[in-house]
Amino acid sequence: MGVELTAERRLLSEKEFEQVRRSHYPELEGLPPDETLTLARWLRGERDRARDIIASRRRGRRGKASGTGQQSADASERGLSAKKQVYARALKRVNGRLERFRAERRREIIQANLQDALKRRKDAEPQHPSPGRTPRKGMRPIPSGRRTVETDPREIGRVSQFVKDAQARRDS
Repeated sequence: MGVELTAERRLLSEKEFEQVRRSHYPELEGLPPDETLTLARWLRGERDRARDIIASRRRGRRGKASGTGQQSADASERGLSAKKQVYARALKRVNGRLERFRAERRREIIQANLQDALKRRKDAEPQHPSPGRTPRKGMRPIPSGRRTVETDPREIGRVSQFVKDAQARRDS
């Protein structure tokens, strides 16, 4: 749920409201990136200052603060908390705008890199790799990587006869 501009005007001083008003839609879209960054830094500083004052008041109420914060320990931080929320919402809007600037810049860089790569690719000489094995006089067998074992034919006959004799002994 958003806070109306009139509520923001009531919470902030004239100078503060002028800065926060610049963080709303029509003015924010018209700001250049460097002014938007300056506005974000100012809003962040004000939000942090309000946060620190609230924290010191709470510490004072608990009795943990030093002697300097005692007079502000009794003061309510309700208005200051609302002010901090106004700054936080304004900072969120400005950060979103800054992120859009960054995304736009990233897109431009990526587009330029892609254009450079395409230009390099078009300017490069085409590569013509070797076609590899081609048929000349018909197909040739592909040599096998396995080791071939040459067996003496007499050895084959001897083993076969040995198996036959062993089987005959078992059967009898």
